Amino acid sequence: MAVYDIVKYPAVILRKKAKTVKDISSYQREFLDNMVETMYNDEVTVGLAAQQVNLDTKLIVIDARDEKGLIKLINPVIKHREGRLVVMEEGCMSLPGVTVNVIRSPKVVIEAKNERGQPINIEAEGFLARVLQHEIDHLNGKLIIDYLNPAKKALLAISYRLKNKSA
Repeated sequence: MAVYDIVKYPAVILRKKAKTVKDISSYQREFLDNMVETMYNDEVTVGLAAQQVNLDTKLIVIDARDEKGLIKLINPVIKHREGRLVVMEEGCMSLPGVTVNVIRSPKVVIEAKNERGQPINIEAEGFLARVLQHEIDHLNGKLIIDYLNPAKKALLAISYRLKNKSA
């Protein structure tokens, strides 16, 4: 197995809408396994989208450290959101050192395929629901900074670029 490098903001691939996986092959299954290895390589990471490892394909892996354990999803889509919106601070491997208060639904229903190509539904709430929404945002080219108002987003983008240019 391999541990991939994490793509960092402002890389263009992080803004691309991911391509739908048509046929699930051994390549996608191996890529998912490598994504899992990459996710577990960082002890605080609980989710990873393919764009974050430089592939614009609808693949995500999640382990919210709960009873559901490791989840590998192909072509996941949020079919339903429920509950009073909740604000929580989020970070992202592609934006190291940045945290943003993000408003998300506390419950979601996700439709996807598993690594064998079988359709699955996941009903999630709490932290797992948040992680699923975060990773599916990546598949749509959306980052946590997109939840900021335009002025804060512009300031953060400038300071982030300056900080990482000098690093």
